[in-house]
Amino acid sequence: MPAPVPRPRAVPAVESGPAMDSGPAATTTDRAPMRAPVTGEDPVTAPDPATGRPSAAVAAASGVPAPAASGGGLSLLVIEDDPAGSLGIPELLDAAGKPIRIRTARNLTEAERLLTDDVHCILLDLALALPGAGRPRGPAPAPTAGGPAAGTATGPGTPTGTGTGAGTGDTATNGGTAPKPGAPDELATLKHVLRLAPRHAVLALTTSGDAERGAEAVRVGAQDYLFRDELDARLLSRAIRYAVERKRADAAQRKLTESRLRAQENARLERGLLPKPLLDGSRLSFAASYRPGRSRALLGGDFYDAVRTPDGTVHAMIGDVCGHGPDEAALGVELRIAWRALTLAGLCGDELLSTLQQVLEHERADEEIFATLCTVDIAPDGRRAGLSLAGHPSPLVVRPGRLAELLPYESGGPALGLLPRARWPRRQVDLGGTWSLMLYTDGLIEGRIGVGNQRLGQDGMVELVRRQLAAGMRGEELLERTVTEVRDLNGGDLTDDVAVVLLGREPGH
Repeated sequence: MPAPVPRPRAVPAVESGPAMDSGPAATTTDRAPMRAPVTGEDPVTAPDPATGRPSAAVAAASGVPAPAASGGGLSLLVIEDDPAGSLGIPELLDAAGKPIRIRTARNLTEAERLLTDDVHCILLDLALALPGAGRPRGPAPAPTAGGPAAGTATGPGTPTGTGTGAGTGDTATNGGTAPKPGAPDELATLKHVLRLAPRHAVLALTTSGDAERGAEAVRVGAQDYLFRDELDARLLSRAIRYAVERKRADAAQRKLTESRLRAQENARLERGLLPKPLLDGSRLSFAASYRPGRSRALLGGDFYDAVRTPDGTVHAMIGDVCGHGPDEAALGVELRIAWRALTLAGLCGDELLSTLQQVLEHERADEEIFATLCTVDIAPDGRRAGLSLAGHPSPLVVRPGRLAELLPYESGGPALGLLPRARWPRRQVDLGGTWSLMLYTDGLIEGRIGVGNQRLGQDGMVELVRRQLAAGMRGEELLERTVTEVRDLNGGDLTDDVAVVLLGREPGH
């Protein structure tokens, strides 16, 4: 969402304290030169070279006040308390040739009142003391020289030719060199202003004999520093524009960094929620393939698990929560964990599925949310299995000397969450001595094939697996090749989550 543009206010060109007396309208025609691109600058965060305004991407991401595209212009808040009025702020123009509105505050109380959202930059006199504190140490302010300055401060990396270059708005406001114990903090006022206005660009104003304090101000968090006796319209207007742009770029970079950190944390969280089958002591082979439909996600609404109970029975399940968002993924994790806990507690078949339905009904965000499920309980000898289906596609079984085929599915029950008092019968299946059993979600069979809306379907999936088996594919390679071919037939990434589990019993086991 683009950053809100403040409504232009009918304020004078210069505002001062409670009186807010108007100064003369800007009449100078001396405009700042067009900004040259900086080597290595990010094109996203760089300002528009023609207008001097920040790019739309930066303005939207930073949250720093932005001048209106037309009619608004820049606003400067000057905070200084020189009773002699030696600080003469010249008439300023922005990059579009419009007057920069100036407000002045003689103390921090006035500054807080004048610091509204349409202020873009603050020019702070470092000689200003906090209320109740003495004037900061350092050379006395020098009177402003008449006319244009003869030179400017030339600290390293200064694009504007002033101060020490760009400061970072991300710097802690109590950063920089710590004052010695018992010594007054010469930058206490600046730190107070930075806390008061964390979203505004700040320029520090000092004397030419106190450049070190100006450099320290940049380290603390100011965008740049200027010398009182070297101010002129051209220098100050450029410094204001660049300070606003640097502050906005710093804020956008901080938000980008925070977004990346959140994405990394989410990835670690999702990775930690992926199942880790508990099959210690089992002689059955296990392989799984998982591809969430959400872009850049690790976890979707599909879920699976497998555990071995102390009696030697291997329990496996696969399920699918309707939908593809993070809520569905979270519900899938809850159902998987609940299934594991109930299975280890000794439940199976109808009793287990009825309890899972209660979990679903309590945890789902909407009454229309449902989940399909397939559970398989393989006997300790590995030759028989109990099959329960809750609105889920039937597994595919592969046995030596026979074509791959689907297990019987006529006696399945409805999906979880559809019928309050549903029942799920458990069917016994003979597997034999050597076999492979493939459990899958509907994302594997609902991909398109060719042109039009024709779907792969279960029959198409069975034929596809038969071809892979004939080519010698087994185990994880069989799963990956199957999922890849389904994706290719679809003409690209599948929109639904896909989970596939392969259990197997080899000869002699």
